[in-house]
Amino acid sequence: MTYAIIGSGSVGRAVASQFDRNGVTVGVANSRGRDEAAAALAGLGVAVLPLGLKEALAADVVILAVPFRAHVDVAKAAADWEGKIVIDVTNAYGVPLSDLGNEPSSAVVAKSMPGARLVKAFNHLPAHLLGQDPRTALGRRVIFLSGDDDQAVSAVSDIVSRLGFAPVNLGRIAEGGRLVQAQDRSWAPLIFQDLFKAEG
Repeated sequence: MTYAIIGSGSVGRAVASQFDRNGVTVGVANSRGRDEAAAALAGLGVAVLPLGLKEALAADVVILAVPFRAHVDVAKAAADWEGKIVIDVTNAYGVPLSDLGNEPSSAVVAKSMPGARLVKAFNHLPAHLLGQDPRTALGRRVIFLSGDDDQAVSAVSDIVSRLGFAPVNLGRIAEGGRLVQAQDRSWAPLIFQDLFKAEG
């Protein structure tokens, strides 16, 4: 299974650092080209590969770490989303609910990528926490997941565990998933909750 992160800002870099920490190869791309991605990733190890956008979108698992409205351009850049797992890390804070058709933002992202198997994850913590070693004296740092495709959720749960985090499945996007979906200028209840799961 191949992985790529779209977005090389603070959140994309933080997630990339966890792949690097665990020796899991991941490509990283942004809208400005491979050289700009490489510059943003300076200091990370050999497991993190700067890519062009088209190359990154060929991965089996695409991690969407861009500003919410940028998902439209990313969606248009791929010829085919069928069967691809998309991990939605975006937050639609400040986006009027009317712009979303009163749906969770992840449902809007999913509609823009027909055939993709979307899972919401990695979006509830700020970059400085995402980039820390998730294995602590308190246990493993929790990452919330939600999605409507059980197999995709299971696959993302495995990725989250492989990176050292503790996955917690909230269920469907329209149900438990709303606990991590920003609503206009309100943050959902679980956003910014830095929780840990004890080992054993």
